[in-house]
Amino acid sequence: MAYQTIRQEYLEIPVVTRAYTTACVLTTAAVQLELITPFQLYFNPDLILRNYQVWRLITNFLFFGPVGFNFLFNMIFLYRYCRMLEEGSFRGRTADFVFMFLFGGLLMTIFGTFVNLVFLGQAFTIMLVYIWSRRNPSVRMNFFGLLNFQAPFLPWVLMGFSLLLGNSIIVDLLGIAVGHVYYFLEDVFPNQPGGGRWLRTPSFLKMLFDTPEEDANYDPIPEDRPGGFAWGEGQRLGEQELHSLSKRQTCSLCARKSYASKYLQGP
Repeated sequence: MAYQTIRQEYLEIPVVTRAYTTACVLTTAAVQLELITPFQLYFNPDLILRNYQVWRLITNFLFFGPVGFNFLFNMIFLYRYCRMLEEGSFRGRTADFVFMFLFGGLLMTIFGTFVNLVFLGQAFTIMLVYIWSRRNPSVRMNFFGLLNFQAPFLPWVLMGFSLLLGNSIIVDLLGIAVGHVYYFLEDVFPNQPGGGRWLRTPSFLKMLFDTPEEDANYDPIPEDRPGGFAWGEGQRLGEQELHSLSKRQTCSLCARKSYASKYLQGP
């Protein structure tokens, strides 16, 4: 019973959030079990270009360090804000959500080359938090019961918290910068005078992830209807055909009555 409940709850998570968080947890578990090492996962442009270790372009977004407070903190924020985005402003737009992932990952990979970051998962989480916070500016937030603030300040509060823990804020700044680029190009610039939409989801992503809309005016041919042909449905007659049929049936009934009366009377 418990297994069925957990399975049902897991399958109710939106597909992109489910796939990404599961990949992060499994990657961390594989490192903890010493099946793989972080040295096989980190971002290294030289190994990618010279040794063709292209998996590093993806795996550096999946590892958040060993299991501990930092890992749990990042997983909670990743799951929460990724799911709220997918169920909120990206509801019914899975292809657009995947495209946001690809755009953000590409931009971070380019910037990560210059700032010498080896794991970009935390920066990606901050990007998701930033985009959600800018699209929900009126939401009131509470941080550990200590601070009350509006949602747009959340990424900066997280950066300050990282600073208090002694972590580098370059990761947070990278996530904020990439998140702002996406937010500006997607939500701000198209609404400016002379602006336009520069970010367009490729059609192949829409074909893969979005359900095609049904045409309300579509009348299926018999082969497309359930059961193939409309056996037993009959055919609708027009008014003239109905009148002619009724007249023939009346005449036939009168003839039978006349014959029966003549037969019963005898010669």
